Amino acid sequence: METWSVDQVCLWLVEKNLGELVPRFQEEEVSGAALLALNDRMVQQLVKKIGHQAVLMDLIKRYKQNNQGPRFPGSPREISLITQTEATPADIQSSSPASHGEQMPSFHPAENLDNGLIDQRVLKQRRNMKHVLARNKALQWTKSYILPEFPYDVKCMLAEQKCPDHSMRIRIIEFLQADMTKYLEGSLYPTTQQYNDVVNALLQAHPFLDEDGCGFFLWKRALKDRFKYVRRPIEDDEQVIKNKCKFGHRRGQTRKSLADIRFNEIKIVQIKEESACLDSEVDEHINWFQQEYMKTEKDWTEIDKRMNQTLEVRRKMIGSRTPLKDILKMFPFLKCPYQIFREFQLLTRTDIYKKTRHILESYSEKILTAFSVVDNPINIALQEKMKEYTDEDMLKYMKMTATCLLLPDVFGDDPSLFAVVNEKVQVSTPVLEVKNPFNIDVCEFSLYLDKEKLTKVDDCVTAVAALVATFHVFGIECPRRLSQTLNFLETLIFDTHNSCFPSLKKKEREVGFQPPVT
Repeated sequence: METWSVDQVCLWLVEKNLGELVPRFQEEEVSGAALLALNDRMVQQLVKKIGHQAVLMDLIKRYKQNNQGPRFPGSPREISLITQTEATPADIQSSSPASHGEQMPSFHPAENLDNGLIDQRVLKQRRNMKHVLARNKALQWTKSYILPEFPYDVKCMLAEQKCPDHSMRIRIIEFLQADMTKYLEGSLYPTTQQYNDVVNALLQAHPFLDEDGCGFFLWKRALKDRFKYVRRPIEDDEQVIKNKCKFGHRRGQTRKSLADIRFNEIKIVQIKEESACLDSEVDEHINWFQQEYMKTEKDWTEIDKRMNQTLEVRRKMIGSRTPLKDILKMFPFLKCPYQIFREFQLLTRTDIYKKTRHILESYSEKILTAFSVVDNPINIALQEKMKEYTDEDMLKYMKMTATCLLLPDVFGDDPSLFAVVNEKVQVSTPVLEVKNPFNIDVCEFSLYLDKEKLTKVDDCVTAVAALVATFHVFGIECPRRLSQTLNFLETLIFDTHNSCFPSLKKKEREVGFQPPVT
């Protein structure tokens, strides 16, 4: 069973009256080696019905107890024919090359009918068997696969049966990838069966690496990711692009099949499992974050360093739709505006605070004189408050604050999805809470997420920058009734011309906006 292909596993399921599971097993490419590595949790993910789960686990358990796999199954028709009679020594002799050339009858009684013709169904089964044998022959190299000679420190760790840390895992995967490439004569595209056999050889030689029964999928995923990393530099090669276009894989292709959607769902589950099984190095970072966050004086240099080292872990969790409360609990410094801006800059290479300040300074005068906001209560309150001050810096700050609050009105969006003034926050998407906007002494800006305060900010520039960055950093979809405002800000932040929003350009012409000079 260890050397079965995916098709052989599916035939075995049909024989065991589990034919309903075939599509699912084909989608997940469950070979014989992967079948034997399944644990209870994996079976629950693959199989929905409890009855089928129990039968499948019982069959796997029986095989492991007997320590020998059942004979490769054919169709139920072929099995019934084979079990009716047994081959005799004369039959075996007649099928060998040393026979005297006599035409001996087949030992299948169903092959010889009354009229002397051969049953066509039996011939079809024989042809199918030839295809299966051909596939097994093509994968013959994996059956004799021998693990590479690991470095001395890796061999010491394996001999002592210690759980490898993050760096040691990477070294093992690198040597496996290099060794597979050698066997594949330089190819960087192993088959699923080859991945399965290599990982199976690793876990058979070192069973302690199969952590909690899910080590097979984790090591296989790490090995696949390593090959993707090695292939990445050639993805933009001219010949590779030509081949993709020739065989139907084009850039910008967005069509997804049902199988792709199901694969993405399983991939999300696997990422969640990986994040739940974080190695000791990442656990150490998370514990340090939680302790450092409680200190009055924080070591921001070390915080920046550790946030860089755990960036990939956060992106995987955010991409797999892990609850934001869990992410913020593990990485509490994402509540700080400085770290939100820094994370945004790591993802986009853009200083969002500097860009946002330039936008508000450049557009404040034109927005305050726009026809759609002249009679707005916020503008009226601003004009009354400006009579009390003469300092230019103070007046400039008040105008920028009003501009921040009036942006949704200019573009016809819902202001309550952007900033809530002196009221309770009612929406779950990122939103600003503003108290006493034109009272300099008691003015407060806060950023809310999921109706809870994420952080308190100092001024309107930091508030708007943090709001836009939060949508990007946490992968939150923009509300439809706020799309015009956010697209206006993002177009200027990223210095791009967005042709998908003609109404945006129309609004700019109506208000008389001109692109700011940077």
